[in-house]
Amino acid sequence: MEVKKCQVLVVGAGPGGYVAAIRAGQLGLNTIIVEGSRAGGTCLIRGCIPSKALIGVAQQFQKLAKYATDAGHQGITIPGPAEIDMSSMIDWKEGIVDRLNKGVETLLGKAGVELVHGWAEFQDAKTVKVGEGSDAVLIEAENVILANGSIPIELPFMPYDENVISSKEALELRELPEHLVVVGGGYIGLELGITYRMLGSKVTVIEAMDSVLPIFDKELRRPLELSLKKQKITVKTGVFAKGVEKTGDKISVKYVDKKHADDESKIESIEADKILVTVGRKPRSQGLENTGVKLDERGFVMVDNQCRTNMKGVYAIGDLTDLGEMLAHVASFQGEMVAEIISGKNRIYDPVAVPAIVFTEPEVVSVGMSPDEAKDAGHPVITGKFPLGANGRALTQEAEKTAGFVRIVAREDDHRVLGVQGVGTHIAELVGEWTLALEMGAVLEDIAGTIHAHPTMTEMTHEAALASLGHAIHIA
Repeated sequence: MEVKKCQVLVVGAGPGGYVAAIRAGQLGLNTIIVEGSRAGGTCLIRGCIPSKALIGVAQQFQKLAKYATDAGHQGITIPGPAEIDMSSMIDWKEGIVDRLNKGVETLLGKAGVELVHGWAEFQDAKTVKVGEGSDAVLIEAENVILANGSIPIELPFMPYDENVISSKEALELRELPEHLVVVGGGYIGLELGITYRMLGSKVTVIEAMDSVLPIFDKELRRPLELSLKKQKITVKTGVFAKGVEKTGDKISVKYVDKKHADDESKIESIEADKILVTVGRKPRSQGLENTGVKLDERGFVMVDNQCRTNMKGVYAIGDLTDLGEMLAHVASFQGEMVAEIISGKNRIYDPVAVPAIVFTEPEVVSVGMSPDEAKDAGHPVITGKFPLGANGRALTQEAEKTAGFVRIVAREDDHRVLGVQGVGTHIAELVGEWTLALEMGAVLEDIAGTIHAHPTMTEMTHEAALASLGHAIHIA
């Protein structure tokens, strides 16, 4: 068996792993990265990027439908309705994925990182075997970065098959389902549900909580909830999915109001073509038994603020850890940080705020504290809001039609910005300034005193700060 030795071994080439490997390579560390599938991980191959590609197509398709009416739209008319070819759309999406996958592999190579394809089988905490028989390779490392990522949670009473699918399969459908039932009203379910509605499917969402996107406050959710109604997406909240019933070629989702969860006579059903289960994700921690790393009761690897596990020289990053934020940008940040720690730099994971984005239509964005969270934390709070309908750039892009807004949360006494939220079309592109403001400890006057280019949607951040101070210019 061939034996390879390295200073850094990264397991998993997702957004955390490949960033860690590239940075380690840049720092002159002899680095090997092992990936069982394709470089890029869930985000690039079967998650963030492909879903945003389909969302973009769906938005274009919906706009073209307006142009095909007798009156047209925006002065544009087209002779007939657009048609969607699902297979061609998926091929186009795969082209983007392939391009980015090759880009990641190229970047790894340029950083001097060796990419080994295959699944890592741990012999001990710092030794893995990849492959079988004469092709097997044994890799021995001084330091290990676990970047195994996460997988969709499968409901035991609704196992995945050709009709009950996860987000991965939902991004590969080459035929448009007539009726898509989404089990789970979180960000993944709503993003994909809205996408398929815009493409022409009937969509029903089943959610056990009393609202969709329950992690966001009511004011922030409201424009999205109105949009779901406008798009004729049926939303059933406060209900539990109970299983799948198959009758010939037909499938149905069984569900019950949670008030009557134990009463079988109250169970109802909805017929569907596809059932998309999006009830969360869990860490891909199976196979770590021989490493000796400590897991919590949910299967997450326990780490400190430098992403160190209980095993010396073994780190874990991203979705695999118990830090609580299963986001690609968090994994990338931690990957870069750990590579620098191994090289001797002094860094810790202690962000002031981590941005969360839901790419629905309208988009929902939050960074830092909401008004209620700030009050619960004991802060004296003032807020300022500015609507998309009063912003010229938003009007030219028809972004105001979702009744969205930008909201700033700050301390009343010293005006320190505690959080910024927004909801609306294209609103996600503003989050960089918001996150930077929190990280830099900005006060309202810092934002109010910064010239924001006109006409741009960033002016809404400026106006929301002014509104917090009591003197917004473009709203009465």
